Amino acid sequence: MRVPIITDEAAQQGGWHGISLSQAFAQRGFEAVFVELQDCMIDLSGNHPCIRIPQFEQRPAFAFIRGIAAGTLQQVITRLNVLHILKMQGMYIYNDAKAIERTVDKGMTSFLLKQHGIPTPATWVCESRQQAHAIIQSQLQHQSALVIKPLFGSQGQGVRLIERQDAYPLPRDLFVDGVYYLQEKIETGKHNYDYRVFVINNQAVATMQRSGEGWLHNVARGARCKWVEDTAIAQLAESAAKVLNIDYCGVDIICDVDGKLWVLEVNSIPAWRGLQSVCSANIAQLLVDDLIQKAHRAQSSDQADGNRPQ
Repeated sequence: MRVPIITDEAAQQGGWHGISLSQAFAQRGFEAVFVELQDCMIDLSGNHPCIRIPQFEQRPAFAFIRGIAAGTLQQVITRLNVLHILKMQGMYIYNDAKAIERTVDKGMTSFLLKQHGIPTPATWVCESRQQAHAIIQSQLQHQSALVIKPLFGSQGQGVRLIERQDAYPLPRDLFVDGVYYLQEKIETGKHNYDYRVFVINNQAVATMQRSGEGWLHNVARGARCKWVEDTAIAQLAESAAKVLNIDYCGVDIICDVDGKLWVLEVNSIPAWRGLQSVCSANIAQLLVDDLIQKAHRAQSSDQADGNRPQ
């Protein structure tokens, strides 16, 4: 049986993560096929609407989402619509488009965390440079540093620290892209590190401490990884995952100078190469097994509903 891994690296067999997933699927008797969403087609020409997926004559039972290529607004909406339609037609999408939409937008993630009482830094999102300037001035006057981040982005790209008003002109560049996402910087004191917690099916399966040379601790930027076990950190990550209603995710948590834990971000397409280097569990296998179990349960539920008298 064949299963699509949706990726933005099909030519490279999905990279390290795609190869790990392919091996995990093979352990369960599945052949992984790497597909890019821009190669799929919404076909409404026949009696029944369908999605044409390269290398698949029939719609597969489920798909693993490992990457979605960047593009124009219209291209990204079309690619997500492909996932929405596939789910509506009974295919199990892991993670589905709604979960990706909730987390790829840092503003929506912050809102949902705040709404449900998950401790997360003070955050402002606006399009006005004047409003952004006023927020920066006010915070710096109260001795609070700010972090400006791209609304859409990962691996620390475009993330910058604002500590002094006169030394930091408000940017107007591709990372900002017309939207200012400003977040209060959590003062960590001696805790110069953060945590990445990998959550599958609302269960924290692995946690690592990341420490870098500066204030950013992304593995992609050379941060050092160390395996940790901490119940409070795991429970906070699980709470964040439940709020976002997501199959699997990477939750970034930081500890402030007083020892309080804060959720910074939730990533719906997380990397785990750094975590796997310090973790004994096979993360790719855990992901694949969870997907297969959920897809089988969903299929059984659909069949039972179809057999019920109307």
